[in-house]
Amino acid sequence: MSEQNRTEGDVNISSARTQWYAVIDDAQTLSLLKEDAASFLHQSLSTPCLDVLQSCEGIYITDMQGRRYMDFHGNNVHQIGYRHPYVLEKVKQQMDVLPFSPRRYTNEPAINLAKKLSELTPGDLNRVLFAPGGTSAISMALKLARVVTGKHKVVSVWDSFHGASMDAIAAGGELDFRKNLGPMMPGVERIPPPTTYRGPFQSAENGDLPYADYLEYVIEKEGDIGAFLIETIRNTDVQIASNAYWKRIREICDKHDVLLILDEIPIAFGRTGKMFAFEHFDIEPDILCLGKGLGAGIMPMAGIIAREQYNVAANVSLGHFTHEKSPLGAVAALAMLEVLQHEDLLVKVQADEKFVRTALLALKEKYPIIGDIRGIGLLWGVELVLDAATKEKAIMEAEAIMYGCLANGLSFKISQGNVIQLAPPLNISRSELQRALNILEEALEMVGRVRDDQS
Repeated sequence: MSEQNRTEGDVNISSARTQWYAVIDDAQTLSLLKEDAASFLHQSLSTPCLDVLQSCEGIYITDMQGRRYMDFHGNNVHQIGYRHPYVLEKVKQQMDVLPFSPRRYTNEPAINLAKKLSELTPGDLNRVLFAPGGTSAISMALKLARVVTGKHKVVSVWDSFHGASMDAIAAGGELDFRKNLGPMMPGVERIPPPTTYRGPFQSAENGDLPYADYLEYVIEKEGDIGAFLIETIRNTDVQIASNAYWKRIREICDKHDVLLILDEIPIAFGRTGKMFAFEHFDIEPDILCLGKGLGAGIMPMAGIIAREQYNVAANVSLGHFTHEKSPLGAVAALAMLEVLQHEDLLVKVQADEKFVRTALLALKEKYPIIGDIRGIGLLWGVELVLDAATKEKAIMEAEAIMYGCLANGLSFKISQGNVIQLAPPLNISRSELQRALNILEEALEMVGRVRDDQS
């Protein structure tokens, strides 16, 4: 069996992971981890697992020993933290009335959520379809694009992640999910993602515009392209394209009758300081994919929002999922949106962005291992390199820093082997943010001392 890649997340079979189990040093936890490994199919990025959780609340996840981790990953479901009391109460009330709605029937919470989402999105993004997870939302978007355009081909970007089903990994660009699986869905072309720190087309003169121009090159050379599927902001290693890039992308899609499908499954609902990330770039998608945080960290909930004119698939089952119009999921989502508004979290995140940016740039000045800092709102990437000139990835060091932070109560993920991704709940306090940054600096200091001792 081939070795795991270090692109989408940190590896769960490395020597550093083995050493982490010695840090846990709790008989009950280690026993349960062994039972877990004996019960579940092993797969990259998950089983074997890091630890055994017992509870969660606010920004914290708590293990069997009572050790609390500040969760700066949360699989992107925890915009308003864990077990928010307002959401819990709404879900409990719904469970007493209508916990499940069979297909062919509808329910008031689902209708209210669809109406709310169409109110929040601009223009004629009025038609909604729900699904139990983000992967299914991507699948529905791809199907709808084929029906609307009559063209089956799609362009995506390398290293993108859009879900784990066969059609989603076929459309995505993440190797860890495609390798060893044989032929994928035909008709997928990939282009390089717009990057600011490393990449084949980046230049001081043109910025990231050549990445946009390459889309048009592929559309014209390939033909039959019906959709361009891309994350508005690359989530895991935090790649943020320019306004000029997005303006050019929208122009290209309009010119060639290609639908722009934006995947905001991990980054919508305030993560970037706005309700939706595309609002930063003055563009509108043709289809918007949502999920993860939509269910408020309680219920699996996802969906797509499409333009009114694309309501043309009445004779096709785009979704038809068992939990398509989940009343529990809809209630959780509506409550989450109310919390964002009532707690004024979008404004808070914008203020937090300035604080985090200043703190991380100060760390970059102090620690040469930090090659790049990039982020928006409460989504940040800290890229670690061995050499500033060559940009050689500091892979082992990134892993050491992650486990050092875990030992001190801070959890996050590593992407691309060397990028620390920081994505805390949006209702994190300023003192908790500072504490997390202090833990990160301690780990950076520790790794720096080890490197000095070895040199």
